[in-house]
Amino acid sequence: MVALYMLAALAEIAGCFAFWAWARHDQSVLWLVPGIALLAFFAFVLTQVESAFAGRAYAAYGGVYIAGSLLWLLIVERIVPDRWDMIGGTISLIGALVIIYGPHFKGA
Repeated sequence: MVALYMLAALAEIAGCFAFWAWARHDQSVLWLVPGIALLAFFAFVLTQVESAFAGRAYAAYGGVYIAGSLLWLLIVERIVPDRWDMIGGTISLIGALVIIYGPHFKGA
């Protein structure tokens, strides 16, 4: 399940970055083609997560997305996240893990 969340985060961040490159860095409109494809792939991957409820899957994904975005910042944009980024990312990832692995009641 965590691997699917990580794959979804990579696809969403890369797809959004393609839009960012076009809109903020004056790249070609052709950047939108892979951006749209990646965002569609992200949505598909997120539907593959084992969860009885979409809202719970999306909530858990949020923490993984935040942590993945900070990795993107470091690896792709070559900006070292500061301590506040790291604290916030850690808190959000802990929250995601609680949602993913918490003992949920059936139907709740």
